[in-house]
Amino acid sequence: MRHNWVKTLAAVIGIMTGASAGAPAQEGAVDFSSARWTLVDGDIVEYLGRTCLSGAAVLDDADFQNGVIEVDVAVSGGRSYPGLIFRVQGEGNYERFYLRPHRAGLYPDAAQYTPVANGIAGWQLYNGSGYTDFAEILADQWLPLRLEIHGTQARVFLGSTDDPLLEVHELEHGVSRGGIGVLGPNDGTACFSNFRYRSDDELAFDEPPRSEPPPGVITDWEISQSFKAERANRQVYPRFYTLFYAGWEPVTARPSGLVDLARYRQRTEGGADALLARTVIRSERTQDITFHFGYSDEVDIFLNGHKVFAGNSSYRFRDPSFLGIVGYNDALTLTLEKGLNEVFMFLTETFGGWGFMARVDGEVLAPLKDHSTLTRVWGTPKDFLTPESVVYDRERDRLYVTSFDNRFGESEEYTGYISTMSLDGAILEHRWVPDLNAPTGMGMWNGKLYTLERGVLTEIDLETGAILERYPIPDSDFVNDLAIDGDGNIYISDTRPSSRIDSRIYRFRDGEFEVWLDGDVINWSNGLFVHNNELIVGNSGDGTLKAVDLSTKRVREIVCLGARVLDGIRVDNNGNYLVSHWEGQVYRVSPGGEVVEILDLLPEGLNTADFEFIPERNLLIIPTFVGNEVVAYQLTEN
Repeated sequence: MRHNWVKTLAAVIGIMTGASAGAPAQEGAVDFSSARWTLVDGDIVEYLGRTCLSGAAVLDDADFQNGVIEVDVAVSGGRSYPGLIFRVQGEGNYERFYLRPHRAGLYPDAAQYTPVANGIAGWQLYNGSGYTDFAEILADQWLPLRLEIHGTQARVFLGSTDDPLLEVHELEHGVSRGGIGVLGPNDGTACFSNFRYRSDDELAFDEPPRSEPPPGVITDWEISQSFKAERANRQVYPRFYTLFYAGWEPVTARPSGLVDLARYRQRTEGGADALLARTVIRSERTQDITFHFGYSDEVDIFLNGHKVFAGNSSYRFRDPSFLGIVGYNDALTLTLEKGLNEVFMFLTETFGGWGFMARVDGEVLAPLKDHSTLTRVWGTPKDFLTPESVVYDRERDRLYVTSFDNRFGESEEYTGYISTMSLDGAILEHRWVPDLNAPTGMGMWNGKLYTLERGVLTEIDLETGAILERYPIPDSDFVNDLAIDGDGNIYISDTRPSSRIDSRIYRFRDGEFEVWLDGDVINWSNGLFVHNNELIVGNSGDGTLKAVDLSTKRVREIVCLGARVLDGIRVDNNGNYLVSHWEGQVYRVSPGGEVVEILDLLPEGLNTADFEFIPERNLLIIPTFVGNEVVAYQLTEN
């Protein structure tokens, strides 16, 4: 359970700002009856012949960095966690050492150092050498407790011995300064007396032992903003809107692989909190790897959008003595595909430290990125309504842009439309074709512009913008993109939910629709493009770019892009595929399957939807969907 006295202390420390203004606080002995103390669920009591403190108190006028803190502590032997805190900062950040009298002589964690970040004591994350050790803690007698602190190191002494009980090799908050205090429960299990402290910048420590990081550590992650765990459906991979608005922040793990989430996010009242974490591993071939990991308190792991693990490592969850200590205690066999592979986690916290760690057997290959090949040349005002697709009309030298306008359902009227633009970014006619029902992909053939509305293939005269015909698509779910081959056959992706097995691609010719391809191999398909007698498919169900032979329908995999909504597809002048991920990225994929990220608009809050590429101008034109603008980039060929 999380003790109320710890919560109260976190609340008090959360409003402290360090040392008080004015003259430096006097060092030496400070009786607990002094007005300098801020008592936190604490009382002055009589115990074992002394007037002492039961509970917690903070000496927040002390501006302590290096030196010695001493106090006498007495315990009953029952479950308790008395100790010292130091370098207390605002917002619930400080260093903590404490004793576990009820585990003394039994377990190697009767003495523990842990950092506290955002009010969360991360004892489950910091364990073993430099953090915990055995201790003999005699009950019903006063024991001297002394901390010596300098720089990023500390050592702890208990009793009259000159041998350290615990040597802290690295204080997790680094070199800092702030208040000091005592921390314990006000329940009769522990008391403090005879408190004193002094600053000392001359304390000498040996060099800490060198720690080699384990092989294959994954250090680069992104984490989302936190939310209440009860809001999440942890059985399924999140929808793309959830991911886009998740508020991702890059974080770097410690050399051990540990990511202490409390350093970035705060807990809230009223139940467990959760956040999302993800990383991408590049693989040069399809292979099985062993993925070693640890977590606190619960985790759900997905590989490329598919759930592969669920676990609960909460304090006392598995048996009454289970602590939930984080280490490389679990392992999975993951099948990596050639290309990019996303490892994604839901991480839930209730008590004891919020974090995770991960490594793999062998070398971790980071994704390739080169943002130097694209230069922004123009952007429109935010005048569009969720622009979804762009195509270029060479004969008329103009662009067409569909505005999806996903406010459908708010009105019986259709509010989507198609605009015309010049190649320098000027909007020629904003609502060239109005009153469309959520239009998406487009293509041109024989003087006609074809677009997709909900359940309909719409034919438009390129000269006048008049709608010539609407062809209902039988048994369709969400028709999304289209591509037209050299014979005028129109291929249409039906982005059906990935849980359904009847995913399909339609073909339209001679006024008739047929299910041209279906089954698991094409699952939640989105972007389409015809190239070299193949239909290139952005298969979002498994995050894989695929090619379908137009004659034989044989499907081959080009490369995996992870859990991705693969939207726009084109080919550059060097034969590379250009592929957009709806969340904001554009990738260059070589014919051999090497993937390089060349653009990322997610930090700007922009999508990269169904873009156009004009080879003769090396111009990439991107509809930004929720950004309500169209942007253009000049591509420099390598």
